[in-house]
Amino acid sequence: MFKKKGLMLLLAFSLVLVAAGCGTNSSESSNNGSKEPAGESGEKVTVNFMHLWPEGVSAGQNKIVNQIIKAYQDEHPNVTIKQEVLDNEQYKNKLKVLSASNKLPDVGVTWAAGFLQPYVEGKLFTPVDDLLSGELNGKFVSGTTEAYAIDGKTYALPLEFNIAPVYYNKALFEKYKLEIPQTYEQLKAVAKTLSENGIAPIALGNKDRWTGSLWYMYLADRIAGQQTLSGAINGEGSFKDEGLLKAATEVQTLVDSDAFVKGFNGLSNEEAKSEFLNGKAAMYMMGTWELPNFTTNEDIPKDFRDSVGFFKFPTVEGGKGDINSWVGGPGVGLFVSENSAVKEEAKAFVEYFVTQWGEQAVTGAGVIPATKVDTSSMELPQLYIDLFNEMNQASSITLFADVQMQASAAETHLNMIQALFGKAVAPEKFSEEHDKAISEGK
Repeated sequence: MFKKKGLMLLLAFSLVLVAAGCGTNSSESSNNGSKEPAGESGEKVTVNFMHLWPEGVSAGQNKIVNQIIKAYQDEHPNVTIKQEVLDNEQYKNKLKVLSASNKLPDVGVTWAAGFLQPYVEGKLFTPVDDLLSGELNGKFVSGTTEAYAIDGKTYALPLEFNIAPVYYNKALFEKYKLEIPQTYEQLKAVAKTLSENGIAPIALGNKDRWTGSLWYMYLADRIAGQQTLSGAINGEGSFKDEGLLKAATEVQTLVDSDAFVKGFNGLSNEEAKSEFLNGKAAMYMMGTWELPNFTTNEDIPKDFRDSVGFFKFPTVEGGKGDINSWVGGPGVGLFVSENSAVKEEAKAFVEYFVTQWGEQAVTGAGVIPATKVDTSSMELPQLYIDLFNEMNQASSITLFADVQMQASAAETHLNMIQALFGKAVAPEKFSEEHDKAISEGK
């Protein structure tokens, strides 16, 4: 169902982001001459743009990207935007390979905080603060661009803002007379009923590792509390905290109770998502970047889209967490390569892209943008409206652990997450390895 709703994408809550640490100073480079974009002088220019919105799995975003590129090329006939499109994990791997040989695309996609840091320290991304003082001044939701800043300079412009709900199949819940779980014990009871009836309770593709991290982070938040979790991540506290140890233990309790789809540790996120989309799994925790698949993506049957609801991660009895505390934060953003031969034209394209993305992302894909958009005259899906309202009522939002940690610690975290879910490590070892990796990264 679509409804008109007078929303303003302002997100006026306090965004909780753990400090990502400081990179080395990266000075502004010259552009070897004029600051005028090359394409404006009549010279033929090609801007290489690498992104992670392929057709099919990201149909809504892919369509918008192509619309923006076409419009930009129509307005700038001397400029060609050459795309390279990869899925999420392929993209991350290729970005690492290209950075090693200093051959990044002119424009690409990055995540915030700790993910960004090694690229900044390697002087691979150029500052884009000049764009924030131009047409985009005041256009971003508070707290979003700050997540892309290191040592007082901004190295990418965010496109999305996300929280991670648990999506569920309303038809399956109705069939088995299940209520939305308000407590963790209720969630486990729901999973037990589904499993006994031959339905995989939860779709999880933990081959990609960060997907399992979402489950651990919510358990840690609900049991130990947001401040304890954040303290452990930034090295001020410890993962050996009693509540965090219990969270790791509960991950393995879920595994033992067959709460996740079979073979989850060997499945990619896309493979697991298909289990949810085809009705073989009843629940799926993922960021709101998946909203298009449950609202506007016509490649997915309308009956299924209409059957998708969501709920907040439940409270844990005796836990310190708040049910309105979310895992999430700024989504992907666009960077410009420091070594681009067409840096000013690349910046001009990024400025145009971000400006156009906001409203088109809302109407064409159901994405929650990082820029302020007046949606008062728009027809929006109810699922979108409900999640947006939840975002505005959030008591805190803790940035994804692997994004806010420094690169080496993030890799340890992800490897330990997969080992924890695979029962290859005990919770105590899981905690010990985290503390060691974070300490070594300081």
